[in-house]
Amino acid sequence: MSGFYRRALSKKDKLTAEQCRELLASASAEIARLETVLDSLPSGILVCDEKHALLKANKSALRLLPINYLENSPLWELVLDEHAAVFFRQVLTDGDNILEHEMDIKVQGSTRLLTISVHPLVEEYSLSGWSGKRINGSLIRIEDITEKRGREVRLRRAENLASLTTLAAGVAHEIKNPLGAISIHLQLMQKTLEKNNTADSNTDGTMNKYINILNEEVDRLNRIVVDFLFAVRPMSLELREGNLNTLISELADFFRAELEQAGIRLLLELDEKLLPVLIDERYMKQALLNLIKNAQSAMPCGGLLTIATLGSDSEIRISVCDTGIGICPENLKKIFEPYFTTRDNGTGLGLTLVYKIIREHQGDVSVESREGAGTDFEISLPVYQKEQRLIAYVKNTEGERDEV
Repeated sequence: MSGFYRRALSKKDKLTAEQCRELLASASAEIARLETVLDSLPSGILVCDEKHALLKANKSALRLLPINYLENSPLWELVLDEHAAVFFRQVLTDGDNILEHEMDIKVQGSTRLLTISVHPLVEEYSLSGWSGKRINGSLIRIEDITEKRGREVRLRRAENLASLTTLAAGVAHEIKNPLGAISIHLQLMQKTLEKNNTADSNTDGTMNKYINILNEEVDRLNRIVVDFLFAVRPMSLELREGNLNTLISELADFFRAELEQAGIRLLLELDEKLLPVLIDERYMKQALLNLIKNAQSAMPCGGLLTIATLGSDSEIRISVCDTGIGICPENLKKIFEPYFTTRDNGTGLGLTLVYKIIREHQGDVSVESREGAGTDFEISLPVYQKEQRLIAYVKNTEGERDEV
């Protein structure tokens, strides 16, 4: 179409007023169509001129990237997110061609993962018999890959759990059986020492000390095996209608004294209008228990632990938020993976169990954290839909039944 308009403009002196009006109407309709196409794209599109001032931003770009528009200002002065502004300033002034640079950006209170691509805007020109191409600005494409990356993470977690299940049948029992034998023989040794009651009390005390250490290590290994079996065995849920506020209040009463002794204040913010959910109370308590223990470990010098519920017609959200040491971005991607732990005495299965339990309840669990500022785990569960829509029939004029 651009060739048509160029030819029409070259003959503008010969066009009648009516032809000029038709040409303007056609050009206006073409521009409106192009703007509709741009605004219909799910990707964000930004167009800048050669001085990096923003010329055009489609609706998706304005939704994904917070911008405060000022005429004739370079793009980096319009972007409200500090990290994005620094990125655009460096890339545009350097004239770099960037493909799918990933960046976390706060959008309407939530963090979204975006990919940003920057391409030079190449224009063909013809001047005094010479023709060529020149860079006349920049084209920026923005994609929201939050959901895509979330699906990839969930798939990887499911694959990890599946691989654990394959190992479980042989390995766990092979370890558990000799542990049981070791524990029994340690008890027999201890009883024999007590029965003989040797004259050398120092030797006797040293032997008992060593045996106690071995008993503690056997218990620790046994707990690891039990957690491992719990993580990999298929769950047989006994789902019953339950109130999460009641369950959380019971857990809070159980833990409050221990948390206060550790200098941690427990705050409950429970939605009183919470709808019922279908849960297996044992497993749900286990999941929340693991999150509370995790939060306690993250606040060795004390802090605030907030457990909140929030309901809607379709889902219920539970957040377990601490003011602890936080999790670095590198570890944040791995915390639900089996055997990943940052603690010296951790098994690396606690959060794996949380993830498995919530997924078995047809829910999901996510985490947001900043180093030194705390961590927020959020569980979402579907609401128990007690009422089913029934199909009703009415008789039509011919006496037959019509579905309503």
